[in-house]
Amino acid sequence: MTDLVTVAELGGSLAAIGGAAYVRHAHPAAYWSTVGLPVSVARLLVSYSSTMDACGLTVEPPRWRALAVRATTRREVRPVPPRRGLIRPTTTGLRMRLRLAPGQEPADVAASAERLRHAWGVHAVHVRDVKPGVVELRLVGFDVLRKVRMPRGSTAPGLLRVPVALREDATPYVRDYRAVPHELVLGATLSGKSMYLRNLLAGLAAQPVVLVGIDCKRGVELAPFAARLSALATDPDQAAELLPVLVKEMEDRYDLIKARQGIAPGTPDELITSDIWGLPETERPAPVVLFVDEVAELFLVATRKEEERRDEMVTQLIRLAQLGRAAGIYLEVCGQRFGAELGKGATMLRAQLTGRVCHRVNDEASAKMALGDIAPEAVWAACSIASERPGLAVTGDTSGGWSRIRTPHLSLADAAATCRAAAHLAPDVPALSPFRPSAPPVQPVKSAEPPSCPQPVTD
Repeated sequence: MTDLVTVAELGGSLAAIGGAAYVRHAHPAAYWSTVGLPVSVARLLVSYSSTMDACGLTVEPPRWRALAVRATTRREVRPVPPRRGLIRPTTTGLRMRLRLAPGQEPADVAASAERLRHAWGVHAVHVRDVKPGVVELRLVGFDVLRKVRMPRGSTAPGLLRVPVALREDATPYVRDYRAVPHELVLGATLSGKSMYLRNLLAGLAAQPVVLVGIDCKRGVELAPFAARLSALATDPDQAAELLPVLVKEMEDRYDLIKARQGIAPGTPDELITSDIWGLPETERPAPVVLFVDEVAELFLVATRKEEERRDEMVTQLIRLAQLGRAAGIYLEVCGQRFGAELGKGATMLRAQLTGRVCHRVNDEASAKMALGDIAPEAVWAACSIASERPGLAVTGDTSGGWSRIRTPHLSLADAAATCRAAAHLAPDVPALSPFRPSAPPVQPVKSAEPPSCPQPVTD
């Protein structure tokens, strides 16, 4: 009987361990909330002082404190760790603020993030500077980028603000065109650029924003969203006609700003420092977002005539990148490579694109084109993206900061349906009317008919 009880207990233990392992792999959020969070909190509370001491994050106590300890007790005076704040659990990890000891800086804590991760048994530790002398530790319990789930209600979308991806610290990555007006998105085939664009278009579709597309792959990427686009060019010839119209629209908006402010009409555009957001809402034109897919197709030429056309288009793109922000015109440029080998003007245009998103690339040079001039340490992170994780990317801007992000899956059908439902929100821009694409009719899905039974063969 005792042997049977022992076998039953052993079987129950093995089943519990196997069930926990399955839940940890299939449902990491549930495993973290039930098992991982209590264990990690217990480890943190028990080993906090010793872990900080082992990581070199302690300092000698003040002299008055050492004298008081020696006078009242015979204990050894130990180094003082940063003062710990309250532990705040989250659905993906936990947060904790530290008040740094005198002589410490946030870089000291950030350098020990990997040690803290192993000591407390979590997936990652991220350090954020809150205010002078205070940092926040964001502990992530599991790999949130393996199966992306955007947090609910964490960031309310606003005008020209789209939560488009999830960062590795479980916070949303928000594409804010007011803060970062122009962006370059690079990545190899099947790396996730199209998914990134779908999420952007679906997020902007519900806003009063003029959406313009240049897709030189005959429109296969942007044509499904034609119902919401105000203009679409599907080859370099159409792009050569569309870009001058956008430049003229930009100039007209500058004239509107100058007329409103009483500036002389002959004042050069470069000397005007205001923008459309200073105009009254009743007079303010709708912002424009220009999506350029496979930008290299605009640079490639085969004849002298095409070279002249290329130079004109590149000049117009550079003008839009340099002057478009104040007129409410923003660029989203996508491609597989974007370097000086494309021709004249490529480097100058890239320098105007503040935001950078680099998906998986085929060589290190492509990653350097995207991130080398703003965050050199992020180049290695971009080169290490595996092909098994499409949508994973490294994002950075001219501030030098960077992080890993991953876009949630959004099917083409769902994104196209979102754009069709928001077609009535497209602002009316008369200058773009000749380029407005005609949305293809939605074909009803026919139900599959059961195969007919064969008739018996008779003589």
